[in-house]
Amino acid sequence: MSKKVYILENLGCANCAAKIEKKIIDLPGIDEAIITFATKQLLLTADDPDSYIEEIESIARSFEPDIRIKERKGRQRGTGIHKEEHCSCGTHHHEQEHCSCGTHHHEQEHCSCSTHHHEQASHSHKETSELAAILAGAVLFLIGLIFPKSLPHLVSLALFITSYLILGWPVLKNAAAGIQSRQIFDENFLMSIATIGAFLIGEYPEAAGVMLFFRIGEYFEHRAVETSRKAIMEAIDMRPETVNLVTGDSTTPIPAEDAVPGQILLVRAGDRIPLDGTLVEGTSRIDTSAVTGEPVPVFVSPGDSLISGCLNLSGMIKIRVDKPLEESMVSRILECVENAAAGKPQMERFITRFSRIYTPFVVITALLTAILPSILTGEWSYWIYTALTFLVISCPCALVLSVPLAFFSGIGAGSSHGILFKSGLSLEAIQNIKAVVMDKTGTITKGSFEVVEIIPLDSDYSRTELLSLFASCETASSHPIAGSILDYAKIENIPYEKPDFAEETPGQGIHARISQCELLCGNRKLMEHFHIDADSIPESSYGTEVLLAVNGKLAGLLSIEDQLKPESAQAIRMLHQLGLHTAMLTGDNEANAQIIGQKTGIQTVYSQLLPEDKLHFLQKIRKEKGAVMFVGDGMNDAPVLAGADVGAAMGNGSDAAIEAADLVFMNKDLLSVHKAIAISKASIRTAKQNIIFALIVKAFVLILGFFQYANMWFAVFADSGVAMICVLNSVRVLYRFKKRNTV
Repeated sequence: MSKKVYILENLGCANCAAKIEKKIIDLPGIDEAIITFATKQLLLTADDPDSYIEEIESIARSFEPDIRIKERKGRQRGTGIHKEEHCSCGTHHHEQEHCSCGTHHHEQEHCSCSTHHHEQASHSHKETSELAAILAGAVLFLIGLIFPKSLPHLVSLALFITSYLILGWPVLKNAAAGIQSRQIFDENFLMSIATIGAFLIGEYPEAAGVMLFFRIGEYFEHRAVETSRKAIMEAIDMRPETVNLVTGDSTTPIPAEDAVPGQILLVRAGDRIPLDGTLVEGTSRIDTSAVTGEPVPVFVSPGDSLISGCLNLSGMIKIRVDKPLEESMVSRILECVENAAAGKPQMERFITRFSRIYTPFVVITALLTAILPSILTGEWSYWIYTALTFLVISCPCALVLSVPLAFFSGIGAGSSHGILFKSGLSLEAIQNIKAVVMDKTGTITKGSFEVVEIIPLDSDYSRTELLSLFASCETASSHPIAGSILDYAKIENIPYEKPDFAEETPGQGIHARISQCELLCGNRKLMEHFHIDADSIPESSYGTEVLLAVNGKLAGLLSIEDQLKPESAQAIRMLHQLGLHTAMLTGDNEANAQIIGQKTGIQTVYSQLLPEDKLHFLQKIRKEKGAVMFVGDGMNDAPVLAGADVGAAMGNGSDAAIEAADLVFMNKDLLSVHKAIAISKASIRTAKQNIIFALIVKAFVLILGFFQYANMWFAVFADSGVAMICVLNSVRVLYRFKKRNTV
């Protein structure tokens, strides 16, 4: 099975997207199909996804005739010809380059020898035509409405019919296509039946006016959806269009996707770092807030690594490309957000199922309303009109739109603060947590250790010799403690050799061999495992101790301290204010762990734990308190991250931890836990507001319509008007959290 992502161009109906997805999933050979309305993307899993595209496009067009499917390649901003694209004259093109006939090109655009236009021009033309049709229909409708008595009846009727046809032709055409493909219960069919029915019972102004109001509502609804999409994507898509390639003394702009590792790029003050790389010339201050959420700029000099998406504030610099565009941080963030949008929360799945029941229910109610009361009262015109009003309300678009856009806004808001939700499910799950369990090193503390003292335990070894042996062992470890010991040895200018053999035992330490010496470097559990008595050595009251044994005999002790993050205590207090229980799981000694717990206010502390112990105590806390979020960053945390209800990894953590997590905190800031919870609750609250608002308005208009207090104008508002309001309400989540320090 292979996975591919496709773009559904001209996808404008959330309810249709849900129906298309269901039809695709039912195709034999399709293992998975997920349509994300917010990004217009189709994720398809099959043995040969491309072989299904023609059939899928046919299915999609049975719901929305203008849909076109294309494979997602490179950028999707609508500009630039991608690599390996040809114009109709047969010339091979690159982004924004000219073909042999001399015409400047953009994505999917053909040269002057062709009749095709790129997507952006087509969209603009379509929008202009739509506005012209609405304006023309409105003028004819208003003339017939304002001068009803001064115009002959046939002229007035002709005005309303002409206005209706101008306004309703796209709706009637789509309704006919839907009937042909047996897709009856869509908004086009229902609106067509309602307005044609109004004509048949003599409500000519009503029919034309309702179609006018419907087209205006649809236009503003689509504009609101596109504006929301654009706002969210602009907040997360920091990929560059072009980069400035340095060749000798000259600089040449090239497409960002053409840049390869090893090339030198020029980055001017005020520009974003285009690709992940290393600074090779110049110094500057870098604003990393767009990627990590960290508001304080950092000073960089030659040799420092730079992350794409960060802003170069002060000086002109040159960087060496380390990763191509598709592997750089800006692309990874975008991919993470898009994948998150595809991971549909339970609320969205419920609304999709509900909409399949809602529309047939209202249509059946309309049919019964048209027939039964009419037979009993004889007032056919009155009850048929009421039934037609019900048909207009029966479209579930506002309901189906309400959830995905609210969640997508929340995902976009999180990414702007360096919080990457991996799916809508993880965003949804956070609201239910009852306890936050944290690792210590790199989460509550900085993970930047400082060597406090080195104590010889054997008179044969000096402090310098011990430091050299400690460093030799730690070359085999990626643990933060190991890095700090090696850094300290370099500062002290102490030489050390790499071991011939080294084996690391997680949670205990290193067993290594150098120059015929057998070395053990780690905690007391490691010494106990190798039957070395360390009971006579008093434990440190604070800090982490690292013991060293040479050839089976204790030789020295190194004491190292981890720095508490300045925001940790505040972050813990804020979690307590939300009514959440806090706990810390650490492999550190009990005394050190208790001191950290007291300083931060953490309610429960478990210390001296192996990785498998952490998972055991996490399950214990879940049993006592309820759903648990675990926050960690190390490779040792991967099992417990995966075992938690919500796993959160610090962005400076290992790949294994980030892979196992449900969300990633790029900024290494514990305050992000509170912010993620706030974004989750705001997104879910907004989605619920949309659903409740849409259902209440629709139910209210249905009741008013039954008693003839609401006409089809009200019904159109209950459909298109409510949908537009729900879209605008959804994007509020993005703007609420757009600025820093809003939580």
